Amino acid sequence: MTDSIMSKAATMEIPINSNGDTRTLGEDDGLEQDLQQVMVSGPNLNETSIVSGGYGGTTEGIIPTSSIKGSSMHHSSSSSMMAEEATRGVAVEKFDMMKKWGMNTYKCTKQMISERFGRGSRTVDLELEAQIEVLRDTKRKYENVLRLARALTNHFYSMVQTQHALGDTFADLSQKSPELRDEFGYNAETQKLLCKNGETLLGAINFFVSSINTLVNKTMEDTLMTIKMYENARLEFDAYRADLEELNMGPRDAVTMARIEAAQQQYQIQKDKYERLRSDVTIKLKFLEENKVKVMHKQLLLFHNAISAYFAGNQQQLEQTLKQFNIKLKPPGADKPSWLEEQ
Repeated sequence: MTDSIMSKAATMEIPINSNGDTRTLGEDDGLEQDLQQVMVSGPNLNETSIVSGGYGGTTEGIIPTSSIKGSSMHHSSSSSMMAEEATRGVAVEKFDMMKKWGMNTYKCTKQMISERFGRGSRTVDLELEAQIEVLRDTKRKYENVLRLARALTNHFYSMVQTQHALGDTFADLSQKSPELRDEFGYNAETQKLLCKNGETLLGAINFFVSSINTLVNKTMEDTLMTIKMYENARLEFDAYRADLEELNMGPRDAVTMARIEAAQQQYQIQKDKYERLRSDVTIKLKFLEENKVKVMHKQLLLFHNAISAYFAGNQQQLEQTLKQFNIKLKPPGADKPSWLEEQ
């Protein structure tokens, strides 16, 4: 028993390190405490360093991974936040636009229904309304003139084609019928002359149709589009005017006064828009009337002179009419669409 205790004490007093060297008990306790401290507060994976260079080099080129990770995470986070803020801003802007559009549509629909059932008042410019109605009536009548002129062109084109074919047939029979050569020959020349004059008249009528089409479907239509914008502005103006009048008739608390102030601003905006478009319509109607007179004066004179010269058989006057109005016909055989295709 005593030997066992002595042997154990001897063993504890003489520790052996990895190299076989002996150390004292105090040194072993210090080493154990150092190892425990290293194990407890050892290197963190987030603080591991990346060394650029060989083993045993200096500390230059050592890049802490914690700084790399922290920098990339900060950059990614800020980019994500900026993208979210931009998306949120666009969504808010679209929502505000939809809200304004919805409120405007509601007010205008309410005003339209009120006017239709005779419960709401509308702003009326009697003189301007009369001019607009005259323009719409004039456009309907000119559209009828255009339709009839196109029909005349189509029918006359068919007649000229028939005369051309008949003239060719007469010329062929003149060569194959010696006993009727002169008779067929006279008729062939007559049909060819009529065909030539008919093509000249078709050039004049086609120019007339093209000018009327421009006047009706471009010039008048452009003015009517401005009138449509003016009428929409008038409806919006009356809608916001009615809304402001309704608010003014209500209580005068703080909330209502704020709404009245906002409604007053919208009312002024719509009023300015309405007056601006009313001025635009007035100016366009004036210029349209002047342009219509000039165009129709020229086109009606052309139509009259060309028709009269053709049916009078005055080829020289017919050609002079086309020169007077600077109408140039393409030479025979030139590649061109038919009169029907040009319409």
